[in-house]
Amino acid sequence: MCALKILPVGKIREADAFTIANEPISSIDLMERAATACFKWISEKVAKDKRFRVLCGMGNNGGDGLAVSRMLCNAGYETDVQIIRHTEHPGFDFSTNLKLLGDLPGLVITDVFEADPEIDIDDEDIIIDAILGSGLNKPVSGLIARVINQINESNALVISIDIPSGLFADIPIDHKKHVIVKADYTLTFQMPKFAFLMAENEPYTGRWKVLDIGLHPDFLDKCESNNLLVERADCRSLYRSRTIFSHKGNYGHALLIAGSSGKLGAAVLASRACLRAGTGLLTSHIPGDGFLVMQGSVYEAMVSIDPDDTYISTLPLLDAYSAIGIGPGIGLASETQAAFKLLIQQTTVPLVIDADALNILGENKTWISFLPPGSILTPHPKEFERMAGATANHFDRVELLRVFAERHKLYVILKGAYSAIACPDGNIFFNPTGNPGMATGGSGDVLTGILLGLLASGYPARDACILGTWLHGKAGDLAAEKLGQESMLSSDIIEKLGKAFKKIS
Repeated sequence: MCALKILPVGKIREADAFTIANEPISSIDLMERAATACFKWISEKVAKDKRFRVLCGMGNNGGDGLAVSRMLCNAGYETDVQIIRHTEHPGFDFSTNLKLLGDLPGLVITDVFEADPEIDIDDEDIIIDAILGSGLNKPVSGLIARVINQINESNALVISIDIPSGLFADIPIDHKKHVIVKADYTLTFQMPKFAFLMAENEPYTGRWKVLDIGLHPDFLDKCESNNLLVERADCRSLYRSRTIFSHKGNYGHALLIAGSSGKLGAAVLASRACLRAGTGLLTSHIPGDGFLVMQGSVYEAMVSIDPDDTYISTLPLLDAYSAIGIGPGIGLASETQAAFKLLIQQTTVPLVIDADALNILGENKTWISFLPPGSILTPHPKEFERMAGATANHFDRVELLRVFAERHKLYVILKGAYSAIACPDGNIFFNPTGNPGMATGGSGDVLTGILLGLLASGYPARDACILGTWLHGKAGDLAAEKLGQESMLSSDIIEKLGKAFKKIS
């Protein structure tokens, strides 16, 4: 697979320079290519009766804004340009694009200086933020900060070009001190900025869209990155179609250890998802009270009954299973914890560990070092914090996640928007599918089942993580399209899993 690389700003500049030198193309023409991609996206979304107010700095980002302004004006949009005069030394491509505007009829250009009063922004305007680009390395102040505050105080829709002005691309910001444009949409070039994947930056980036501007593939192919964004083509390359003469024995036998009194639904959800993900056989080991629930809900699963009626206290024989999952709804009883410890000691296959099993690890951190290499952990942020420790921000959490996966030779899926899949080799794959409607009870149990089904059926752990997380999110997206995010249930994700598979098969 060849996931989309997420490069730091320095490498993106090198990619621009390499493209200019080796395509070859002039810098002004590369800027024109970027502006054209922005204009195309905007013109497909915005009606002709809208007025654009384009706020331009005096560097390359401002040059992009001027080029977009020219295209909007030529296309018949009412367009006003405000040039924020924050420096006496404008960039070359900015100056070139300013000259290209010439005397376009109807285009209004205004210079904004420190002493000028506030910019007049109408709530019906569409603001294009082209003030500062991705090279920013210190908080904004003075005139630029004042303009950004005016943008944020308005009710106008805001589209940022490449990155919201004031936001750092690769490092954390101090939300109390930094002044940053709060965009509704961000149109970024070639690849997302690392900052876009951090939860604390959502108020600034809004919905972001990657626009291909044709940076030279030779540079991108050779450039190394351990942060990658999964695309549908990657999942298609990992997907294994079934052969005509295959049978259930070819797709493994999964063991799911799940459920306790009052939490048997978690076992049902994980079992159904595991079967939908393609395992040949599934045995669900559950407390005695769950027998009728499981047999009446998941006809295709075999059931192993624990001696205790209300929680997991023992293990079945483990020899028959190609993959084992544990955690959904198991609770924290001391007998359950002892059974989990015994599983770690006895298993010879990787584990999928979720929910209460993660909480048990959080209380018994020394056990983590004894987990079978290649096991998959699926914590949400608080569960990860209990195992690995607290961090000051999401940037630090991602780096701690990377270190944790490398140190323990595990795969760790940190759940949330753009779920981060950390691998033992130091790579982190960010998953783009999914939506807030999946923030509902049982969604994690469904992911556990999907991962277990893929792992049991023969997918390597890394591929199971990437493919399973993408399918889980895509099924959630399909469910949201039908039901709306507020009305989604975790079982709806399972029902859409088949259609999600069809997107890559």
